[in-house]
Amino acid sequence: MTFKSVFVAVFLGTALIVAALLVARQRPEVELAHPSADLVRAEGKCASCHRHETSTIVHEFERSNHARSGVNCLDCHQPQEGQTGVSHNGFEIAESLTASNCRQCHSTEYEQFVRSRHAAPAWAAVMGAQGLTDQQIAAAERAHPGSVDRPPNALAVAEGRGVFKTGCMGCHAIGEPQADGTIGRCTECHSRHSASVALARQPETCGQCHMGPDHSQIEIFNESKHGVLYRARRAEMRLDAPPKELTTADMPVPTCATCHMSGLEGMNVTHDLTERLSWTLFAAVSEKRPGYARGQVAMQEVCTKCHARSSVERFYAEAEEVVLATNEKVKGSLAVVQALRDDGLLSPTPFDELVEFVAFDLWHYYGRTAKHGAFMGGADFVQWHGNYELLVKDVELREMAKEIRARAGRH
Repeated sequence: MTFKSVFVAVFLGTALIVAALLVARQRPEVELAHPSADLVRAEGKCASCHRHETSTIVHEFERSNHARSGVNCLDCHQPQEGQTGVSHNGFEIAESLTASNCRQCHSTEYEQFVRSRHAAPAWAAVMGAQGLTDQQIAAAERAHPGSVDRPPNALAVAEGRGVFKTGCMGCHAIGEPQADGTIGRCTECHSRHSASVALARQPETCGQCHMGPDHSQIEIFNESKHGVLYRARRAEMRLDAPPKELTTADMPVPTCATCHMSGLEGMNVTHDLTERLSWTLFAAVSEKRPGYARGQVAMQEVCTKCHARSSVERFYAEAEEVVLATNEKVKGSLAVVQALRDDGLLSPTPFDELVEFVAFDLWHYYGRTAKHGAFMGGADFVQWHGNYELLVKDVELREMAKEIRARAGRH
């Protein structure tokens, strides 16, 4: 080998090394933190590809509390009991993630969630008991009698599979049973790679599902004084404050999570959103929940962080008066339809006659709206979007019943 060829080889080798070092300097530190094959930081290895393939998930994760706490990608993506593992670029990862992966660190939150209506009852409200194990059904029925051991929703079935899957289940899959035995999707509220507490505390997050004529909580919140104050003072709030350290200085205005979940100034944090509820407002005819007194005390404790107890007690008394009055209207209307059914004037097939839809709208839209409005400070929803519509639908329903009886010669 000549001197010239040796020189060229050395020069090129040195240039390549220098180039590699310059490139390495531009790489994020997290991609370089590979102390050994056994201790390789998964986010560094994963980010080397995903920063180019799906860059947003890398940016979201790097800004998350998980990243700041030293959690890496593999901590969440490694297979848990009952999950299928797949080989991926030198790592074994779960084929799909479930609440089981979150439960590794958040077992208390998971157990609370499973007791809530967001779990099996949310799924069963559309799908019925299918997909749930006998044990899961029994556990959910103990907490929420009659809510899970039931057939699929007749209206959802009538609307068709496409609507059923992308419409109804777009929200109700929050309680989906998984192949590994867990229930639910934590990411419905927290998002995937940001795993954000702040996101879960935003009313807009709850409003993705709790909206519309059948459960118009976000519309009611936006109309209420709470909603107006939230929009005015959002910039002052620390929505990302640690749950067990949350104070009214962090959240001087309540969001949905403040009232239903948060550990405000020493209160217990919960992922069971039924713990602070006292009535089954979702039902056609609302009843006191089994834990009525306990739920009422727990919710009123939140209210007294901002309001005098006398004001809270007056608010509750007025709200319950609306619930009871609305119950009576609904019962009277539904009795008219039941009488038609008892007299054989309606077919046994659900949702094939107009009077059934009018009756359904009456309680499922306007009855619910009036009751939620009363408990959430939405005056217009108690009256114009609630009780006024109840009166209109009741008159319409009774006129239809008269016509049905007249056509059948059954006056």
